[in-house]
Amino acid sequence: MSDYDLAVIGAGVVGVSTALWAAMRGHRVVLIDPAAPGSGTSSGNACTIATYACLPVNDPSVLSGLPGLLLGSNTPLSVSWGHALRHPLWMLRFLANCRAKPSSRIAAALAGVLAHADAGLNPLIEAAGAGDLVVARGQISVWSTRAGGQGAEAGLIRRRDLGVNWQEMTPEQAQEAEPGLRLSIARAVHFPDARHIRDPEALVGRFHAAFLAQGGAHLSQRVLSVAQQGERVVISTDADAVTARRAVVAAGAFSGRITGSGAENLPLGTERGYHLMFPGEAARVTRPVGWGEGGFYAVPMARGLRLAGTVEIAGLDAPANAGRLAYLKRRGQEMLGPLPDPDSSWLGFRPTLPDSLPAIGFAPGSDRILHAFGHQHLGLTLGGITGRIITDLAEGRQPNQDIAAFDPGRAFS
Repeated sequence: MSDYDLAVIGAGVVGVSTALWAAMRGHRVVLIDPAAPGSGTSSGNACTIATYACLPVNDPSVLSGLPGLLLGSNTPLSVSWGHALRHPLWMLRFLANCRAKPSSRIAAALAGVLAHADAGLNPLIEAAGAGDLVVARGQISVWSTRAGGQGAEAGLIRRRDLGVNWQEMTPEQAQEAEPGLRLSIARAVHFPDARHIRDPEALVGRFHAAFLAQGGAHLSQRVLSVAQQGERVVISTDADAVTARRAVVAAGAFSGRITGSGAENLPLGTERGYHLMFPGEAARVTRPVGWGEGGFYAVPMARGLRLAGTVEIAGLDAPANAGRLAYLKRRGQEMLGPLPDPDSSWLGFRPTLPDSLPAIGFAPGSDRILHAFGHQHLGLTLGGITGRIITDLAEGRQPNQDIAAFDPGRAFS
């Protein structure tokens, strides 16, 4: 039975970032996951380091629009009524956090940690030699209707009040910046500090290679359970067992399936996200462009154009929703003009707690097991800073920012 300073469970962007941070600090670290690094939910995101994305899915508009979300097919957010009925407490907590006061509190907490996102990612990008995968052209959001642009005003003001830098663009400026757009533009804003990644899976792969070069170990095994035993944690897998001074649960939406971790007692759900890939079409846009009414991004990647986004509240085991994919294709053509058939589609499971805030900190009742999951659609953006925070906590140090809002033992409504 091997013994380590830190065992990290989960090889997505959050887990690999945590492992690399700890290895760079000189710790003996083992990363445990049967899947290839970054091949799960981390591979299919909208590729954007979205430091501006502090407005949660928990928005007051969800309360007024709930009937349409349950029954409609032409909305960027959908809720499976069957899932809602099977998980009424989760849904009630989620809806409780859609009220104005909780929503504002959540936005402030997200803005606080997003302000440190680049400081968490940049050292990892440098250590991994991954600068060629990062593009600094900002992000543009557009609205195609006057009502949509006006409806975004309160959220934009809230962002600015929370320290987010954005600049108004005229429709003509937006069209000049992104001539591939075919929809009518009523309003546009530019977030100049945003960046995007040409290939998120490759980025995590580079982080993983840097982790191994730092002396880290990787076990391609599935973790079944963890158990704190005195000053050690025993991590049992489908093939072996290892011990560590501390363990980190960073298995995303699957964290709750690891018994003994404390994650199984948290209300962890999923925001299911979708994407379509169009090889050879990357030149349609030069940076991530988000369509407000459509609820998705068009992103240029090394492998082509990706249409990514929408939110579906449904279960881990439910089949892919063909309607979500059809929605992306239909709305993508409204945004960019005729598109060829995509060469691939994807469904991913964004780990989401009812208040849209991640769980970052010690598991309730434990001083040895740490939680690092629940980042919903911000895993790529917050993976680096989460890794730095978790490493600080594992070393017994206080992070240089307030993380009380992310306490895994908090009340969720």
